[in-house]
Amino acid sequence: MKCFKLFSQGDHRWLAFGQDRSRPDSITDTVQVVVTAGNNTMLLDPGGIEIFPSMMGALVHEIDMETVRHIFLSHQDPDVGSGLALWRQVAAPGTVIHLAQLWTGYVSHFDAEAKFAPIPDQGGEVQLSGSVRLRLLPAHYLHSPANFCVYDPVARVLFSGDIGAAQLPGEKLRDIWVSNFAEHVQYMSGFHRRFMGSREARDAWIEMVSALAIDVIVPQHGLAFRGPDVRRFLDWFAELPIGSGLEAFGNRAARK
Repeated sequence: MKCFKLFSQGDHRWLAFGQDRSRPDSITDTVQVVVTAGNNTMLLDPGGIEIFPSMMGALVHEIDMETVRHIFLSHQDPDVGSGLALWRQVAAPGTVIHLAQLWTGYVSHFDAEAKFAPIPDQGGEVQLSGSVRLRLLPAHYLHSPANFCVYDPVARVLFSGDIGAAQLPGEKLRDIWVSNFAEHVQYMSGFHRRFMGSREARDAWIEMVSALAIDVIVPQHGLAFRGPDVRRFLDWFAELPIGSGLEAFGNRAARK
C-alpha cells in the first residue's frame, strides 16, 4: 500500500494511504487518511477488515501507533470501518471513535466494545493539539443519511468521504492527485449520480464548504483535488443531476 503526503508542517501532517496492488479485485479501492498533530493521531475512515494487514504494514512506517487516540468514521459502510475491532487492538488504550449518533448502534456490530463519541447532526470538533482543532462537518445524505466530513483550518485540507469519490481503472492509479480534471470527470459521474441522493443536501454542503479556505479535498475513493481543481470539483458537483436511482420508479419519480 502506498503512502502520499497531503500536508506536512512540523509535527502536523496529513497522509493518504491506498492504491494497494495486493488487494483482491473484488475489494473496492479505498483511500485511508491519517492526521497527526502534537502527540495525537486520528485515523479517518481506516478501512475494512480485508485491507487491515496492508494498511497497518504501511502505517507503522509513518507514525507511532501509541499516538492513535482518535478514529473517525464518516458513516456506517463496511469499507469505511469494518476493521474497527482490529484497529482498537493496535491503537492507544481508550481510543475514541467519532461517528454519527445515528450509527453507533449499527457499527457496534463491527465492535461491541468500541468507545463512541457520538457526533450530533450539526457536527462538532476534535482538538488534536494546542493549535490544531479538526472540524466535523455535516454531509448528510451525501450519500448516507448521517454522514460527516473533516476539515482542518490550519492545513486547509478537507476529507470529504464519498463526496468526490472516483472509480478508476488500475492503470490510472499512479499518483494521489487529479492531473486532468476534464478527463477525471468520467470516473466520478456515475458514482455521484447514483450515490448522492439529495439535491438540497448537495447545495447546502457546497454552500458550507465554499465559505472555507480549502487547498485540498481528499475523498475516500480515487484521487485528491488541489489548487484550482478544488473549485472545479465544487462547480461540477453543483450542476450534476443526482439521485439517478429514482429512475427505477418510472415516470412518477421523474415528475417529482
